[in-house]
Amino acid sequence: MKHGLRTSAAFAVSMAIAAPASSFEPDGPHLANAQRNAETWAAEDAEIDAKLAALEEKFGKKPNIIYILTDDVGWGELGWQGGGKHRGTPSETLDKMAFEGMRFWSGYAEPSCTPTRIAINTGRHPVRTGLLTVLWPGQVDGLSPEEVTTAEVLSEVGYQTAMWGKWHLGDLPEHAPENQGYDYAYYGLFNGAPDYWQASYEDQSGTFPFADFPGNETYLEEAGIDLSIGGYVGRKGEGRIPIEGAAGTLSPERQEAFENESISQITEYVKEHAEDENPFFIYWASYAQQIAPSQEFIDHPMVDKNNRQASFMALHNKHVGQLLETLKAEGIAENTLVVWISDNGPMYAFWPTAGYTLLRGAKGDVLEGGVRVPAMAWWPGMIQPMQDPMDVIHVTDLFTTAARIGGALDKIPSDRITDGIDQTSLLLNGEGHGRRQFMAHYSADVLGAFRYNDHKIHITEGHGGLPGMDFYNVKRDPGEKYGALYPGLWVVQPMQKLLGMHYGRVEQFPHREPITPEEARLKAQGH
Repeated sequence: MKHGLRTSAAFAVSMAIAAPASSFEPDGPHLANAQRNAETWAAEDAEIDAKLAALEEKFGKKPNIIYILTDDVGWGELGWQGGGKHRGTPSETLDKMAFEGMRFWSGYAEPSCTPTRIAINTGRHPVRTGLLTVLWPGQVDGLSPEEVTTAEVLSEVGYQTAMWGKWHLGDLPEHAPENQGYDYAYYGLFNGAPDYWQASYEDQSGTFPFADFPGNETYLEEAGIDLSIGGYVGRKGEGRIPIEGAAGTLSPERQEAFENESISQITEYVKEHAEDENPFFIYWASYAQQIAPSQEFIDHPMVDKNNRQASFMALHNKHVGQLLETLKAEGIAENTLVVWISDNGPMYAFWPTAGYTLLRGAKGDVLEGGVRVPAMAWWPGMIQPMQDPMDVIHVTDLFTTAARIGGALDKIPSDRITDGIDQTSLLLNGEGHGRRQFMAHYSADVLGAFRYNDHKIHITEGHGGLPGMDFYNVKRDPGEKYGALYPGLWVVQPMQKLLGMHYGRVEQFPHREPITPEEARLKAQGH
């Protein structure tokens, strides 16, 4: 254990032995929580099973599931959180979706893009998977084929699976979505930055953000990195072919072309599969919002035209509306869960082109501004509208919740830790029925902070025998402005017990070894 709080592996193991049996292996604090609530949750689960069975009888199949993951959209960015048109980023359709269902004020992700994509696909913190960094073109790292994805779990129980958007989990074929459980995938390999590398080279004015990039040909010659392919169409068992045209060629125009093609394909997919015998799972990892503008919306009267991301958010708002209207028109809205969540807080590097958050910190931080994100769930007839629960959810929970709703909990492997918590009870029963009390916030392989109920500990260097921590009540102080050691002295031992449970489980189920060893990763020495 690094820093100043000590752990107790023996305590963790004893809790694991005492906890109720499970088809998969949760983290230690979650095992303890399940033990305390075993009787209550069993009664709730029986009622949930009855609700889901009635829905399945009505539609003749399990519910469809759609997860929409956006990029760098901060807590407070959408209109329902005080942003929207008032910050030059109109989001009326997204706001309508939020009010028609459940809007989460305490939704959490990992602190950056690749880590959250790992979490939503595997239900695991990235540190457990061996993939510890945000990926860049040319890296050989990627999501291990031995990891089990949401698509793989749902495929085992008959779901049709498809993804569109920013994959960002490895360039090589073994990392690709068509080899990670997706029947069909239309995906970009990288984040949005490489779209501007060559543009900066061609601009020659020195005003573009990557003015020192040497151009694609020189980059290939000197670094051996080929940027000629920006994305692929992949099919399970058939391999992949490059996306042709503007949507597959790196440039500032690619992202809008890609998103327009994606929503066209997504709505057609819904129409084609609405009446199928088997349900579908869609993972839409939208390029909203990167640093590219939307030419369609850049001159929209409510859009801050000097913030290129604002116009792209307006485009995404339109596309989500098209998806929801298609579900309604096909008569399957009641049998389709749609969850929208951002991958991390805003990135201010290219300000004023940027998202925004009212919280302290940004993308890359374990501060609330880096990991607390807007999220909402929409399921007409199943999720009661106009809900704003205080319950905490984490992006890993979407993996386990999808497995529960799809009848695939027993397909989750039991030879590793699954960090995601089944939140079906929260969705169907409302506020107070969430099942998450503990949350770990990792920065690569370092645990930087963790939360239990309303209390959050930032782990620091201990001194003079005192514990290394800053203590916050993030219900009272979501901006993390008033943290200190001494007001939290009463939580030192309870928090150390939680860490004992957490790290004890790591001893039982060790992390996967990283592909790139620590000494070869660009990071500050000693961190």
